Amino acid sequence: MIRKLITRLLNGKSRSVKTLGKRVEIGRAQHQIDASRLPNSALTVVRTLQQAGFEAYIVGGAVRDLLLGLKPKDFDVATNATPEQVKPLFRRAFLIGRRFRIVHVMFGREIIEVSTFRATLEAQTSPTVDGDERNTHELAGKHHAVDASGRVLRDNVWGPQDQDAARRD
Repeated sequence: MIRKLITRLLNGKSRSVKTLGKRVEIGRAQHQIDASRLPNSALTVVRTLQQAGFEAYIVGGAVRDLLLGLKPKDFDVATNATPEQVKPLFRRAFLIGRRFRIVHVMFGREIIEVSTFRATLEAQTSPTVDGDERNTHELAGKHHAVDASGRVLRDNVWGPQDQDAARRD
């Protein structure tokens, strides 16, 4: 369904694999999403990340709902910034999760969920660690780490936007 919607938005032109990862701007005339329907909080998160030099996009169910003319219940942002890079940019930001870290940016009672573009990595190609690493600093640089038994210790595999989109589809 999503693929059909995207194809329709792109005037029926199917995108080849070669164009994945290339930024394509779809004008308002094509998508009919009125920017005034986006809350200031979501726009603030996107603008703040972009001003800090990162890519940032409103993604997920909110985009679907806006395309369908519905009012989104929440907003998600995807970025190439890691959670540790996102958190200091906002006064009320909280890291959530141990294995799959995201950032909740609070605006009053509203939460904007910020996640990092991710890629898929097979366990066979994952670096093996000793198993005595106690915190994320010791696992730094080992985005997807398994111990000698094959247990996943950390599976945040940051990736570019095209891999993140392909993984979600």
